[in-house]
Amino acid sequence: NMGTYFGRMYQPDYLSGLVAGKMTKSNYIGFVAPFSTPEVVREIDAFTIGVREVNPKAEVHVIWTNSWFDPALEASAADTFLANGADIIASGVDDPAPLEEAEKAGKYSLGYDRDMASAAPTSVLTSRIWHWGIYYKQVLEAVHDGTWKPEEYWGQMSTGITELAPYGPMVPQDVRTLVDQRKLEILNGVYDPFNGPIYDQSGNLKVKQGEQLSDADKLTIQWFVKGVVGTIPKSGS
Repeated sequence: NMGTYFGRMYQPDYLSGLVAGKMTKSNYIGFVAPFSTPEVVREIDAFTIGVREVNPKAEVHVIWTNSWFDPALEASAADTFLANGADIIASGVDDPAPLEEAEKAGKYSLGYDRDMASAAPTSVLTSRIWHWGIYYKQVLEAVHDGTWKPEEYWGQMSTGITELAPYGPMVPQDVRTLVDQRKLEILNGVYDPFNGPIYDQSGNLKVKQGEQLSDADKLTIQWFVKGVVGTIPKSGS
């Protein structure tokens, strides 16, 4: 009588990485990260894969806050990135503090959890959004109909459980066209961000050409892809 559910946020993470890779000028992108769980590591990796697909010179620098909600610490992390030359701040936390710091500095940012454009309208390029209600409605209808069965649900972006928010007005049409094409391929199930070849930080081949990282490996991932600058603490939360 029990099931688990989640969504493949790594898919819009990858798409937002494409946006960041095209929009950065300094090739220094900061990622304010909460906990070092496989979920967050997976999202940073997918984001970086997107960044490097369109801009192999760009790097994604990571600072861990060890909290889902600590605006002061998140702002401090963003300020550290900005002082070191970042021109885009990506957030993996639940509030807009990193985005607000980016806007104050006249730099771009990427929101998380919901559309955060209203928090930093001149800064936010796009956001990665959760739509939990779509799954809740599905489950409630199944329970009502007597068809619900326990399952381990990991919904594709195509189900609507995750989404990429509308682009900010500063995102040019050529970037939108590029990202929209990849989004269509993901929605149609013909592309996955973890298609090989994929190398880790040390240059080791982790996923061969023509192969894809398995769901089991995605769900337990604890290594960074090439292009990420930072380390993974031994324990997440």
